Amino acid sequence: MEQATFLKINPADTVFVCLQAKKKGDVVEVGGTQVILNQDTPAGHKVLIRDVKKGENIIKYGYPIGHARQDLKSGDWVNEDNLQTNLSGTLEYTYEPVSEQLNIKKEKRTFKGYRRKNGDVGVRNELWIVPTVGCVNGIAERLANQMKKETGLKGIDDVYAWHHNYGCSQLSGDHENTRKVLRDIVLHPNAGGVLVLSLGCENNQPDQFMEMLGDYDKDRIRLLVTQKVDGDEVEEGMRLLRELYAIAKTDVREDVPVSELRVGLKCGGSDGFSGITANPLVGEFSDWLVAQGGTSVLTEVPEMFGAETILMNRCETRELFDQTVSMINNFKNYFLSHGEPVGENPSPGNKAGGISTLEDKALGCTQKCGRAPVSGVMEYGDRLEHKGLNLLSAPGNDLVAATALASCGCHLVLFTTGRGTPFGTFVPTMKIATNPTLASRKPGWVDFNAGQLIEGRTMQELLPEFIDKVLSVASGERARNEENDYREISIFKNGVTL
Repeated sequence: MEQATFLKINPADTVFVCLQAKKKGDVVEVGGTQVILNQDTPAGHKVLIRDVKKGENIIKYGYPIGHARQDLKSGDWVNEDNLQTNLSGTLEYTYEPVSEQLNIKKEKRTFKGYRRKNGDVGVRNELWIVPTVGCVNGIAERLANQMKKETGLKGIDDVYAWHHNYGCSQLSGDHENTRKVLRDIVLHPNAGGVLVLSLGCENNQPDQFMEMLGDYDKDRIRLLVTQKVDGDEVEEGMRLLRELYAIAKTDVREDVPVSELRVGLKCGGSDGFSGITANPLVGEFSDWLVAQGGTSVLTEVPEMFGAETILMNRCETRELFDQTVSMINNFKNYFLSHGEPVGENPSPGNKAGGISTLEDKALGCTQKCGRAPVSGVMEYGDRLEHKGLNLLSAPGNDLVAATALASCGCHLVLFTTGRGTPFGTFVPTMKIATNPTLASRKPGWVDFNAGQLIEGRTMQELLPEFIDKVLSVASGERARNEENDYREISIFKNGVTL
């Protein structure tokens, strides 16, 4: 099959996307219309199919991605220099519910997970050290390194200390965000044992923090307040970790229905192929998982701006619609309260890759959640309560958003990228390349090459392979970020530091 060199995504589009770099003077026939390129145009970038006037909307994915800054001609390269966002302030929205029958077959698929005492399931069996305050990060790291060396990781998957800068010198919302995310980490089922490590004098008081955990498994979650230890706190920490290790190393994987799998949906270092290859592939997986009774979570609220009505109208109820409206407008007000425009989002890498406005980015970004109805909406730091597709309030920042997805209860994060990124959060963070060039250049970063979709492979061919890959990682195969030991957390901060 001959490989295509361009793609018109939606019949209503006024642009096509170059799948390969094009030269000035190249001729492309789009739906019976001959387009002669007026400039050299990189792969992943947009070219106008017809003339547009200054101020006229330019259409991609079937929706406006902004308006022309000046009169433009058929064959012009459309980029951030001649395309202007339509986004400004908050909006009023009307609920116009849309539902779509997915008609996806239910399969009796399973993965190998760890069943916890409360009935929850983890996809890893690790020992975690969770500081209540940044002051004890050094102790936490020393304990983790010593425990790894002592155990040789026999019977467990790994030992980690989750560093952060907070837990003190924060007020109101920031302080609660920190406490919630740390609580969520402590309770996450990917940990077979957790040592909560406190200093003792911090704002995030250890006794109050432990109360936040609710009815937790006291055999697998222990507290150490270092200021209360006479002598060597590392020795006392190792004693507690050895007790946790003795319990965790007896855990074994068992078959778990795929309906219990929870995945986070994230993109970063996006390019013009993101909304054509990796994001639609992840969207197909999300729909498949939801159809099996499982759970997926979409976040990055600023990267919904311009595509938010698509998500709002997929909400199952008016209440969920109202929550989504609030989530969108609250984030816009957050920008405006800091004197920042709501549409100033695409990074230099995004623009170099072919994304010109926030609407362009958002319409590609939201492809990750497929077509399933929205069954839940969460605030930052909330824990999952509903199966199906959920929306989560968090910023677009890769580290903060991925941490938020893991914190709400996702077992792993599916992270699409066109420019490439090595990082991972505290759960497996699978990188799905949007283009074959990235996949070949960075095999140490990339877990799956969705760029095969522009090399002649079909979605029907690739989706089963991707499903198998995700279930393999859920069953214990290490994601690239785990192999590289690239794992960290980042907590959202809005207010002052004392």
